[in-house]
Amino acid sequence: MEKAEQAIAKLYGDTAGALRQSDPEFAAIKERLIYGEIYAEERLDAGLRELLILVVAVTNQTMHEVRRHVRAALRCGVPPQQIREAVYQCAPYIGLGKTEAAVEAASETLADSGIPLPLPSGYTVEEEGRLAAGIAAQKAIFGGSIDAMRAAAPDNQKNIQDYLSAYCFGDFYTREGLGLQERELLTFAILCAQGGCEPQVKAHVGGNNAVGNGKEILLGTLTVCLPYIGFPRTLNALACVNEVLPEEK
Repeated sequence: MEKAEQAIAKLYGDTAGALRQSDPEFAAIKERLIYGEIYAEERLDAGLRELLILVVAVTNQTMHEVRRHVRAALRCGVPPQQIREAVYQCAPYIGLGKTEAAVEAASETLADSGIPLPLPSGYTVEEEGRLAAGIAAQKAIFGGSIDAMRAAAPDNQKNIQDYLSAYCFGDFYTREGLGLQERELLTFAILCAQGGCEPQVKAHVGGNNAVGNGKEILLGTLTVCLPYIGFPRTLNALACVNEVLPEEK
């Protein structure tokens, strides 16, 4: 609990929120696990850790946690543009409506922190280049299998593949603020938090490994996400990690 107190003071200042007053027992359980045990392991950079928890909060639609971890990310030195990009990264996986709600919450928190809005543009591709840029980003992660996947799509489903390439990868993975390695790790966390996405989790375990996020980084990510996504989704995601990247014997 002493470690928890130190982490809370560093991230949030002198206050840990109203939960301590309304339900101190639940607050103690939460603080001990997250801040006293998990944060003490600190396998990941503190700023990256806050971005990972932020995208999980966006996925879960827990806006109080979105605001809380925007503030924590700022205190860890994360630039506002990276915070925005982390929230944007959720859109292809949880939908635009849910992401819009989180964009609004994050923007309000940034403004309350004295940061001028809107932030500088993150676009790097023009309208006519979205599809080609998206396919290039996919290939950088998943290799030549992208060509085979696109070619195998029936004619009445090729539009879905084009949306996947142009929107998911062309509109987001090409933006400034976060690199390919960071975006893949955030995507892994978003998919793990949703549950029921095990085929996509496995694909992005392989994608993460390909861009340099090895098994230890994925395990560290699952560890910081665990309190917010629960054990069933954590264990399902862990099974995906172990299937794609088995332990060395």
